[in-house]
Amino acid sequence: MSRIFGVSVASVYPHYVAKAERKGRTRAEVDQVIEWLTGFDGSSLQHHLDSGTTFEDFFAQARLNPNASLITGSVCGVRVQDVEDPLMQKIRYLDKLVDELAKGKAMDKVLRSS
Repeated sequence: MSRIFGVSVASVYPHYVAKAERKGRTRAEVDQVIEWLTGFDGSSLQHHLDSGTTFEDFFAQARLNPNASLITGSVCGVRVQDVEDPLMQKIRYLDKLVDELAKGKAMDKVLRSS
């Protein structure tokens, strides 16, 4: 089992926000990306952050977006579509979405709506 599975989402979330903000994006946009991927709205996400939910439990409770499989490309040299472990793939999906947001992609492209 990967170490990241037992890490709390709350410990990584500020890094997602900081990465996006360094590139002129907002926390609200990071939250929008997380909601699109997981189905967790702002209050649900905040509950998970406050409770120290691990990535394993976070994604176990998520309703993964049916279009998540459209997320492709590499994060840290790993092609997200080729990740075999289902939980690790979901974590990589989230990493990839935040990455695209920080790189300035339009939100409709990040959220695979066009």
